Parts: sequence; C-alpha cells; structure tokens
Amino acid sequence: MLRSICVKATLKQKTPQLTQFIPLRGMHSRNKKAMEFIAKGWSALKEVDRVIDYAELNDKRLIPLLRTAKENFELALEADNSNTHARYWLSKLHLKYHLPGACKITGAALLVEAANMGDPDAQYELGRRLRVENKYVQSGQQAFYYLEKAADQLHSGALYLLGAVYLTGDCVRRDIASALWCFHRASEKGHAGAAIAYGSLLLKVAYWHVSGVQVPESLTKFNAKRISSSRTSRKNEGNSELDPVEMAREQFEVAARAGCELGFKWLKILEDEEKRQLAE
Repeated sequence: MLRSICVKATLKQKTPQLTQFIPLRGMHSRNKKAMEFIAKGWSALKEVDRVIDYAELNDKRLIPLLRTAKENFELALEADNSNTHARYWLSKLHLKYHLPGACKITGAALLVEAANMGDPDAQYELGRRLRVENKYVQSGQQAFYYLEKAADQLHSGALYLLGAVYLTGDCVRRDIASALWCFHRASEKGHAGAAIAYGSLLLKVAYWHVSGVQVPESLTKFNAKRISSSRTSRKNEGNSELDPVEMAREQFEVAARAGCELGFKWLKILEDEEKRQLAE
C-alpha cells in the first residue's frame, strides 16, 4: 500500500499536465505562422534585390513586390509580436527601399527594438549605421556595444567590423590580438574581407616583424594540427612552431574560394616569393 502511494506520488510529479503544454503549443504555432509570413516576404524582397540594379529605385514595377514584402512582415508581427526577424526585415524595408508610405523613423525604431531583443543581424546593422561619422552625434561607443553583441553570436560581418575597430583603436584601446581573433572567427564563417585582413596581418608577423603584431597563442594552438597536417611538406619536421606564412596562405585561399580578387592576388604574391627564395 505504501509502495503504491509512493509510486502514485512520483507519477504525479513526473507526469506533465496537459495544461502545461497548451501555452507552449500556442507559442510554437504562432512562431511557425510568423516564419511562414517572413519566408513569403523575404522571397518578394529577394526578387526586388535581383532586379533593382537594372531599374530605377522608384520604379513602379517594384512596388507590388515591396508591398507584398511589407504586408507579410507586418502579418508575421501580428502572428508573433516577439519575432525579431520580422522586426529586422520590416525595418530594412523602411530604411533601404523606396516604398510608398515608408518611414525612416519607424524603420529606425524597429531596428533598435530588434537589436535590443537580441537579433544578431539587427545588432550588426545598427552598429554599422551608428559607425557613420557624424560631428553632432558621438555614437562610437554605442556602435561598439551593438557590434560586440552581434559578434558574441558569431555574426561574420560584426566580427569583421569589430576586428577593424580593434585594429585601428577607434573608440577603444588598440588591441592587435583581439583584432586577429575577430578576423579569424569571421574568416571561419567565410567572410572574404576578414580573411584578407587576417592573412595580411599574419604576413606582417612573418616578413616585416612589425612591433605589436603577434599571433595569439590560442589561435596558433587552434590551427596547429589542421595546417601542419595539410602542409607538412612546407615545414621543417623538427619545427613545432606554426608558420604564419602558411596560416596567411590558408586565409587567402578562403578569400579566393569566396571569389575575392584580392585573395588570388595575394596567393600569386606568395607563390612568386616562394619561387624567389628557392632560386636564391
């Protein structure tokens, strides 16, 4: 009898009640519906981006597509008011495109809301816009705040801009190691500009020995196995240190695979330098 009571009490604690799932089910349903609207709006906006370079900004043929996008993003917000993606895309529609009824103030408010709600794309976009020079507004620290938030979520564009901020010492203390780390993580995400910047800094370490430019130990440990296994023929077997030139070459290859012309140029420079050293 005592055993049966204990079993019943245990089951009562562990068995979830149906009422516990009703709010979660409703939340999931709203989110799913919102994402369907976002997908429709994004598809219409993608079509606008595809042809906008070949048309006037206020071309009347684009208006139906822009209106379709706007309606779907607004419906997504009605379905799920907490959806940050809908806020971000609706803000972009107000800020970037020539849509009848578009309002820059509304777009800015939606962008700030989405950024404060944690959307990395919105945080990056807001940080990027705040970095624009304005002698009347000192927004450098605010830009850094939002870029850092987006970089914490490994947004490649934010990581690249944050690396540039650390590299130049703009509104923060100049920190080459942090810049290298940011460029490295952005490059891992396939960002061509970050790969070029990272590779260029690595070549400074290898060839010019610029003071203050050192590869952080965390990055050398992270890359040691991968690069040494793929390019052991280029390194001395007895040397356990990581070659910055090989690290740079890998970054330029990342940029080249992304179609960046600078990546191909840097690879050609390294190839010519290698031939010159062999000839000597």
